Amino acid sequence: MSTNNTSAGGGVSIIGLLGIVFIVLKLTHVISWPWIWVLAPFWVGIALALVVGIVALLIWSSFKALGRKR
Repeated sequence: MSTNNTSAGGGVSIIGLLGIVFIVLKLTHVISWPWIWVLAPFWVGIALALVVGIVALLIWSSFKALGRKR
């Protein structure tokens, strides 16, 4: 008889846990940070990915435009 002991790897990441901790600290008045910084662990990664994507798109389009002129 074979047993299958696999488990799905789910859960909260370090960044998500940090965000939850910041929210709890804000709601219990331990910290008095603005909400934008309390929620920063949730949006900073997305903002960074957008900036990198836009820069990559600008570099790609400039190389494409230079290649078309030759």
